[in-house]
Amino acid sequence: MRVGEVSHPERGRWGKPLAGVRILSVEQMQALPFASQLLVHLGAEVLKVEPPGRGDAGRASNPALSDEQGRRVGATFLRHNLGKRSIALDLKSEAGRALFLRLAARCDVVAENFRAGAMQQLGLGYEALAAAHPQIIYLSLSGFGNLADSPYANWPAYAPIAEAMGGLYEPTRRPGTPPRVVVAGALGDNATALFGVIGLLAALRQRELTGLGQQVDVAMFDSMIAMADMVPFLWSMGAPAHMAGPGTTALVAAFAARDGYFVVAVLREHMFQRLCEKIGRREWLDDARFADRRGWALHTEDVIRPALEAWAADKTKLEAAAELCAAGVAAGPSNLAEDLAADPHVQARDMLIEVPRPDSGRPYLTVGNPVKMSRLQEGPVGTFPRLGEHTGAVLREVLGMADAEIEALREQGVIA
Repeated sequence: MRVGEVSHPERGRWGKPLAGVRILSVEQMQALPFASQLLVHLGAEVLKVEPPGRGDAGRASNPALSDEQGRRVGATFLRHNLGKRSIALDLKSEAGRALFLRLAARCDVVAENFRAGAMQQLGLGYEALAAAHPQIIYLSLSGFGNLADSPYANWPAYAPIAEAMGGLYEPTRRPGTPPRVVVAGALGDNATALFGVIGLLAALRQRELTGLGQQVDVAMFDSMIAMADMVPFLWSMGAPAHMAGPGTTALVAAFAARDGYFVVAVLREHMFQRLCEKIGRREWLDDARFADRRGWALHTEDVIRPALEAWAADKTKLEAAAELCAAGVAAGPSNLAEDLAADPHVQARDMLIEVPRPDSGRPYLTVGNPVKMSRLQEGPVGTFPRLGEHTGAVLREVLGMADAEIEALREQGVIA
């Protein structure tokens, strides 16, 4: 699907579930921008507050493109800001903070993802806003949270730090080697974003019942503990930590095919029987080495891999996975980016959006909305905003400000 296009227009007559919800978001990098991008897909209006001059820190990431004004726009920004309206506003100035408070009064939600306490220091924390507007919902995403004292409150937090602290890396670490870091992209950011969206939707629902808003506080550290939930659970059950990873009590591994790798997950006895039958190794069913699930893991490399890869040698990774799935064995290709771009499922589900590049004839791709609903059309979604592109329009539409007042603020450097 392309920017500006609509898919499944027959669902469009129902509108968007978050239409009319306005969010004032002081956001940077990935966690909150990913969350607010999902909210845009669901119909919310997101007013993105950026500092004049440099904008969201994600604009400085790599790789980058050049916009119509020749400004550099980095990958982190390009991925998660479609359809938002950019307001360049100096929150370090008294006039900028006063303007922010005026905008907040006209919004349903204020959101931020700065280090805990940063917004309070500016006089823009939840308590300050709720005192004047008790119905406001205030979404905070941070490394270690705001609503309880944490010994790590002043630590900077990026996804790999939260992932490590949450226990994500240790189950797959081999003895004598360091843990592998960043094993699933920016999981620490995106998972935190998902929990933030859940909390925000719950707070909107509760406000319908009580008339009151509240602060929704999501910590990246907490989110990673939730994502790595098996780690503390297995420890409490007396099991070793590595049981939360692959290769201990089941057959979970990647195997080579003609054009790449496919992953197999055999977790139960009937699945192992089906695998043996499919690849012509029924003798394994009577082999003492495979009498239990631990044996499958123990002999993956010396016995199972040679046989399974010999069976798959003349097949593509997709063909191998399809044949195993047809036989009742869970499998799937280990996809590259080009595989995703050509995948019929991805296309049918509108999971990649083509965004035109001002500096190239070739569009870039960013992810679509993974939340599919029978009464929600896909799109349309706008392109990424230029820094401060909507400042004047928002101030006129939301606050009713006159052009002369807006120009005076611009001359003072309060807006850009």
